[in-house]
Amino acid sequence: MAEVTRADKFIKKFGLRTMKSLRKTFPLVCGLLLVVLLTQLGAQAPQQGTTPAAPEQNPQSPAQPGRQGKIVFSVNQVVVPVTVKDGSGRLIADLRRDEFRIFEDNVEQRIAYFGADPTPISMVLLIDNDLKSKDARQVSESLRAIVAGLSLNDEAFVCRFDQFFHEGKGFIADQDKLLTELKRTHLDDEPSVGPSSSAISNGPSINGHSAMGDAPNIAGGVLNIKGQPTKALDDAVYAAAQLLKDRDPERQRRKIIFLISDGVNGPKFNVNNYDTVLKELLRYNISVYGVGVGSAFFDRRFERLSKYAHDTGGDVYYGLKSRAMEELYAKVTEEARNQYTLAYSPSGTDRGAEYHSIEVRVKREGMTILTRGGYYAGATPR
Repeated sequence: MAEVTRADKFIKKFGLRTMKSLRKTFPLVCGLLLVVLLTQLGAQAPQQGTTPAAPEQNPQSPAQPGRQGKIVFSVNQVVVPVTVKDGSGRLIADLRRDEFRIFEDNVEQRIAYFGADPTPISMVLLIDNDLKSKDARQVSESLRAIVAGLSLNDEAFVCRFDQFFHEGKGFIADQDKLLTELKRTHLDDEPSVGPSSSAISNGPSINGHSAMGDAPNIAGGVLNIKGQPTKALDDAVYAAAQLLKDRDPERQRRKIIFLISDGVNGPKFNVNNYDTVLKELLRYNISVYGVGVGSAFFDRRFERLSKYAHDTGGDVYYGLKSRAMEELYAKVTEEARNQYTLAYSPSGTDRGAEYHSIEVRVKREGMTILTRGGYYAGATPR
């Protein structure tokens, strides 16, 4: 009992002191906790006059399917699409920016932009309507295969030409509608006697008939006057360029003329000569890609088709049969879409010169480079 009594006294004595101590220290403890809490909140909140940091973004994250990244070029920049192939003609798609060098008038330029992503296409499909009958039949049977080489972001404008330019129904992006349009595109057994479009005029006519002199001589589907072909290929390419030139004001698309022809051209029956047409093509950054048919297969070194292709940085293939043409169509669209894009601001060259040459080099050996040879002053390629 004595031990219990002493314990009780001990508890009462020190317990009382503890309660008194708690009553004295409790406000102090609460104050300290409040200070700590306010300090933590202040550290997490943004300070006045500052902007919270944006979440870090990964610049190399892959683009979402179906979306095209927007590319912005300066107004004075020269944009140069470039195709690179190996010795076997295969596209080379793994070149880096530091493997390219670009020169204007033999003066090396600093590459301000480099891109290697596939680019959507705006295309004028320009079909020769003045072929020999057997060649026209092969082309007609192959046309619908063009759709297979296009992506959902591409668009095409179907046109024909002979002595005149026959404009189609406009740019078509819907592949089903484009396929229908191609199925309805029939090449004439004989050249047209009058234009179906006001896009271009190729000389005087009376009631839609040529007023240039002697009656025409039609042999094998090719119209000749005094032994000269009347096919106006230069004018047709010029008219196609007019349809394309303002199609892409922000330079987000590859502009091409897809020319299917034998390359025959009647110089006397064109309003525009080759140099005039080439200036338009270079001015608006339009490349000519072609599939040579008929006589072009045998005379490929001398016909107009290859000249337009090579001078604008495009390419040309040759085929005689429908099956071969179908395979070539896919090659053309693949090559046009999968080009490198270089851009630079001209520096160290004579800005008073009318024409400026462009040369692109790569460090890897054995590569074939396709790009345009230059541009004209006052018409920076866009």
